[in-house]
Amino acid sequence: MSRQSFTEALNSRPWMLADGATGTNYFQMGLMSGDAPEMWNFEHPDRVRSLHGRFIAAGADIILTNTFGGNRHRLKLHDGQDKVREVNLAAAANARAEADAYTARTIYVAGSIGPTGEIYMPVGTFPYEEGVSAFAEQAAALKEGGVDVLWIETMSGEEELRAAVEGAATAGLPIVTTMSFDTNGRTMMGITPAAFGALAASLATQPVAIGANCGVGASELVATVMGITEARPDAHVVAKGNCGVPQYRDGHIHYTGTPELMADYARIALDAGAKIIGGCCGTSPEHLASMRQALENHTKGARPSIALVEEKLGEVSALAKGVDQAAEGAARRERRRS
Repeated sequence: MSRQSFTEALNSRPWMLADGATGTNYFQMGLMSGDAPEMWNFEHPDRVRSLHGRFIAAGADIILTNTFGGNRHRLKLHDGQDKVREVNLAAAANARAEADAYTARTIYVAGSIGPTGEIYMPVGTFPYEEGVSAFAEQAAALKEGGVDVLWIETMSGEEELRAAVEGAATAGLPIVTTMSFDTNGRTMMGITPAAFGALAASLATQPVAIGANCGVGASELVATVMGITEARPDAHVVAKGNCGVPQYRDGHIHYTGTPELMADYARIALDAGAKIIGGCCGTSPEHLASMRQALENHTKGARPSIALVEEKLGEVSALAKGVDQAAEGAARRERRRS
């Protein structure tokens, strides 16, 4: 039987399971704070491949390359700005090897593309064109390495999202793009889920899927997905939420999510309209296995209420409940001035 393309699989399946966390799992495997995970593609390829393999065995249909910080601006922090092609080729090779070695089902390799870490003009001083160039460089290397799809993630601002999609589009592969909604239901730069839906619809190159990743927990992630699917019922939507809420204990960050909570999250995310469901920070292969089982044994049901999301997964922001505190605050300030 011929292998479906990523887009064909996305269009024909009821859901696809993406993998879990990279960084938090690497820390448990020996990565030290301040080290670049991307350098493990050369220094510890066995560990990189091991995590990919464990996620595949747990049920992932999609694995993300270890290239979140694989653009020249992030790599510059580790004197690696001249190793963009080398880093991305090695990461793609590590993921491709594990995906291709698995024969029970088709595994798709997504080339992870994270932010540059720069503040774009006009708010900051970073030129839009430089962002496009950096993302195009990374996308070209990921394509050369054999990824199936380019996966732009954890974006917070409109300018960087546009630059990332424009740059990635030069590689000619399908594109998935997600933003991180971690500030009272908005991205750090103030974008709401509904506004993101409209923004994505206005892009010159249309992503095959849009959605949310990371954020502040599974409950808020699902609420965000509900906002995106309401604004864009036509879109394939990604839910890749953190494993519960991070807590600082004994000198380390721990995530509160249990396998049972992540199973509830997976089912509710599917009911909320997500097509690709996965985990972000704190999500282990064990959590992912619970999510896979939950999805395989679940028939998509009615769209959940915010009350159900809070009951099963935890509190959500006021914005998710329809209260725009930022807009109300601005209105109050305007009234005081008038």
